[in-house]
Amino acid sequence: MVKKNIMSEATTIPVTKDVRDRLKQYGLKGETYNDILKRLMNEVDYETFMEHQYKKLEEKEKFVRLDEV
Repeated sequence: MVKKNIMSEATTIPVTKDVRDRLKQYGLKGETYNDILKRLMNEVDYETFMEHQYKKLEEKEKFVRLDEV
């Protein structure tokens, strides 16, 4: 996989030193802040998707068996 030069599209997001330090704690060896944020957002997206799926399963009494269709 080819990594594009992130600096060519980089922006600055002002955060407090406390937030920056907390973000560092989430990082894995060799990760940039960009990598950390993308990984965390992907995890949140996955968790949100799974919560939605579990809610659907909780309503399983509304399901109709295929042989009943």
